[in-house]
Amino acid sequence: MANLRFVVSLTNEENDYQIEQAAAAHEAAHRLGVEVEVIYAKNDAIEQSQQLLNVIQSPSASRPNCIVVEPVGTPMAQAARAAAAAGIGWVILNRDADYIGELRKSYKSPVFSISSDHEEIGRVQGRQFGALLPRGGIVLYIQGPAGDASERRTKGMQKTKPPNIQTKLLRGNWTEASAEKAVNAWLSLSTSRNEHVDVVGVQNDSMAAGARKAFEAQPAGIERDKWRNLLYTGCDGLPKTGQAWVRSGVLKATVVVPPNTGLALEMVVKAIHSGIQPPEIAFTAVTSFPTIEALAADRKK
Repeated sequence: MANLRFVVSLTNEENDYQIEQAAAAHEAAHRLGVEVEVIYAKNDAIEQSQQLLNVIQSPSASRPNCIVVEPVGTPMAQAARAAAAAGIGWVILNRDADYIGELRKSYKSPVFSISSDHEEIGRVQGRQFGALLPRGGIVLYIQGPAGDASERRTKGMQKTKPPNIQTKLLRGNWTEASAEKAVNAWLSLSTSRNEHVDVVGVQNDSMAAGARKAFEAQPAGIERDKWRNLLYTGCDGLPKTGQAWVRSGVLKATVVVPPNTGLALEMVVKAIHSGIQPPEIAFTAVTSFPTIEALAADRKK
C-alpha cells in the first residue's frame, strides 16, 4: 500500500489549542509513518469550505486518503459528502454532525467524529466556580462563537454551578484578541461601572489571557482597583500554556482538554488497514486542573 496521506484542517493558527492540535497531528504522523498536511481556515467558514473543496477536487493521484477537520462554523455537510463520494475518508472534530450515519452506510471510506465532551467541560467549569465561590458570587462567563461547542459548554456549566452563583455572558472567537475586545467593549458601557464580578470564567485559555489583559490595562485608579482581585479560569489546559498559567498564578484553574488530531489519525490508519469502520463517535476525557478538591481547599485557607 502506498504511503497514506492526510489533510488536517484547523480553524486558525493563533489559538493555543489549535497549535497543539497541529503539533499532535505531526507527532502522530511521524509515529505512524504517514504524511500529513495541516491547513488553517483563518476563522473563516467560507475560506475553510473552499480550501477543502480544492483538496477534494484535486487530481485523484494527489488526493489524501482522509480529511480530518475542525470546522469553523457548521459541520460542513456538503464538503463531507463530496469527500466521501470521491473516496476520501472524513473525520470531524469537536462538532455534532447528523450526516455521519448516512455516509457510513453509503461509502466504504472511514467516516466518524471525535469530540471533546463539551458538556462535560462545562460541568467541570461549573464545579470549579462552586469551589472558588463557596458563598456564591458573580461570574463573567466568556463563551466562544455561537455554535455547538460553546453552547454545550455553557449548558454543562449551568447544570453544575451552584444556584447562588450568577453568570453574565460575553462572547469571543476563541482567540486572545477577541476576548480582550469583548471585555473592553463591556467595560466601556456605563452599566459595567456598577457591576460586581468575582470570577472571569472563560471557555478557553487564550481568551482567558485576553480577558485578563483587558482588565489589567484599565487606567490606574478606582476602576482598575475594582478589578484587581478577579480570579480567572479557562479551558484547554495545555502543558505550556493553561497548566503553566495556573502554576504561575495567571489563571486560578483550567480544564484539561487533550488534543484529538493524533487519536483521529490513529483510528483512520487502523480503519484503512483493517477495512473496519471505527465507532461512529469517540470522546476524549477532560479533567480539572487543579482538582476541584484542591481548589476548594485553597479557598478555605
